Amino acid sequence: MSIMNLVALLGGLGVFLFGMHLMGEELEKVAGSRLKKVLEMVTHNRFLAMLAGIAITAVVQSSTATTVMVVGFVNANLLSLTQAVGVIMGANVGTTVTSLLLSIKIDFGAIFCCAGLVLSVAEKRFKKVNGLSSIAIGVGLLFMGMNAMSTAMAPLRDWEGFRNIILSIENPVLAVAIGAVITAVLHSSAASVGILQALAGEGLIPLSTAIFILFGQNIGTCLTAMVSSAGTGTAARRTAVVHLMFNVIGTVIFTLIACFLPFATWVEAMSPGNLRLQIALIHIIFNIGTTAILLPAAPLLERAACLVIPDGADTAEEMRMKYFDQRLLNTPPIAVQQLLREVMRMGDIARGNLTAAMSCFDEYNEELSTTVSTNEDVLDYLNREITSKLIEVNGLDLNKKDTSLVGSLFHVVIDLERVGDHAMNILEAAQTRQQDDIRFSAKAQSELDALSAKVSEQLERALNVFQTQQADSETMALIERTEDEIDTETEQLRAHHIDRVKSRKCSARNGAIYLDMLTNLERIGDHAENIAGSIAEE
Repeated sequence: MSIMNLVALLGGLGVFLFGMHLMGEELEKVAGSRLKKVLEMVTHNRFLAMLAGIAITAVVQSSTATTVMVVGFVNANLLSLTQAVGVIMGANVGTTVTSLLLSIKIDFGAIFCCAGLVLSVAEKRFKKVNGLSSIAIGVGLLFMGMNAMSTAMAPLRDWEGFRNIILSIENPVLAVAIGAVITAVLHSSAASVGILQALAGEGLIPLSTAIFILFGQNIGTCLTAMVSSAGTGTAARRTAVVHLMFNVIGTVIFTLIACFLPFATWVEAMSPGNLRLQIALIHIIFNIGTTAILLPAAPLLERAACLVIPDGADTAEEMRMKYFDQRLLNTPPIAVQQLLREVMRMGDIARGNLTAAMSCFDEYNEELSTTVSTNEDVLDYLNREITSKLIEVNGLDLNKKDTSLVGSLFHVVIDLERVGDHAMNILEAAQTRQQDDIRFSAKAQSELDALSAKVSEQLERALNVFQTQQADSETMALIERTEDEIDTETEQLRAHHIDRVKSRKCSARNGAIYLDMLTNLERIGDHAENIAGSIAEE
């Protein structure tokens, strides 16, 4: 085998991987908005979860990509561990489609690339077919890369050294290990299975050896998911562990079957003379068989994963994004919805801080004061992180509705952060009041309580509009009317209090705190109106 054959082999592998990447990326864009609907249909019914895994993997054509996506979904609280187990099992079944297509002796490369050319012309006139040309070309490149690898490996048939290496792989465990390493290096089970099919198709490797290498490839595909789970929450890491256990258990079961039963002979009888198809059939039997065995035992896998990754592993639970995960950027529509959930969470924290700060002002509580300060740090953190992710998402291919939502979220995040700041100002006023033992007259206290209640109701109303993403005219009119009332009342109270200070009925120190309270409450009302208005503007 010459240097040029090696270059051709690597070039073919590069074209294969690029075709798979292009196809998967474009399919995710086209089907991204539907993925959330598929996930919404996934319940705690493991069978439905498995079907969802098959459907998603059929779209992205990579069980590795699906599993990494699922790890991200679990980390973002989109899926529970129970649901994820079924999805992962389905993903392993869905990935067999690629190996089956690669076993058919038709020049799919030329067919799909030709279709891609036709679609690229059609895309200029019909928006509904946007992205389909890239998908078709990606599929075509995948098959062309496969053909290039097969051609480049043909000279290996005459190389005695290679034949000796293949003959030396008699130990099933060694063959499994080789398969696992190849897939781990390539980060794609479809690519490694494709190479195995190319080797077998050229008569370079017997089925008796290929069968164990194929089993190992199913373990190797777990590496990417394991690596991607690093730094995630407990549930996400357990998901990656379940994926590993699923493939290891399946490999052990089928290795024993292949060692003690004429499994290879049975497969050969199903497709005489076509080694590529035989490998595809083994791949299908392995994944469907393992799923059939382990799907009923899914609760046991969950418990085992919980033993491997025990509770209490997460630290600083609050100081992180609970619903968004970086992997969600691969599915922009879902990423936008999860960022919306993060902003809603930010709204809940800001509202809680206002309530707690006002409670401290009325009757100081050290524990409550600490909670407000801690939550303010969380709000500042979320403000930075959400804004950063919104910038990233804004650069992705979004539909008109999601683009509008992202634009409104930028403004809402700022308003919520300001609400948190004003709640902290109120807490500082409460601390000063406590330290200096400042007392207000019954009338002054009553005025503040009434204004505070009105502002709290306004914020509650605005957050409800934002969280439901619905703003009817009646509600918006009420919010605008209440905002005017807050402004008018604030000005009246400010004027009355200045008169009290001038007439020496109130000290200057008390007056300063009272006026600061009015200012903070009035501005929270302004931000509440902005939050509600962000929906009305869409």
